[in-house]
Amino acid sequence: MSIEHVKHLDQTIGIIIRANFHSDGIEFFTPSMFSQQLGYMNRPAGYKIDPHVHNPVEREVLWTQEVLLIKSGKVRVDFYTDGRHYLESRVVSTGDVILLAAGGHGFEMIEPSEIIEVKQGPYSGDQDKTRFDCVPDEKIKLRSSESDSQ
Repeated sequence: MSIEHVKHLDQTIGIIIRANFHSDGIEFFTPSMFSQQLGYMNRPAGYKIDPHVHNPVEREVLWTQEVLLIKSGKVRVDFYTDGRHYLESRVVSTGDVILLAAGGHGFEMIEPSEIIEVKQGPYSGDQDKTRFDCVPDEKIKLRSSESDSQ
């Protein structure tokens, strides 16, 4: 699948856009209430987007959502509930993009990897996250990219 939704109960905890995703026009993968909006554009040469500025709109952001672009390499992403209970894992590779929308997450580099991260700011240092123990390797449940957990 080119788009994978990782869910727990009715909550989206991750959205993976595989490097092979292709669509015409513009497509957003997140609901409007997400504090991080993730979309894709495919426009022909010569297509113009009107110049614009973004208006100041006061927003309240309670939960950090991260977008990772895997510039190179291969990374295992481990998904957890908000209560730190391990759910499952997926592998993302060069060119894949993942939105970490809810719950917890951890990573293991399967290959040397370069990752670009985008998240809301300002960064609050140690107040921004609570660290906890990783799932033991023998309990990893790796879900293949062919199956979509919608």
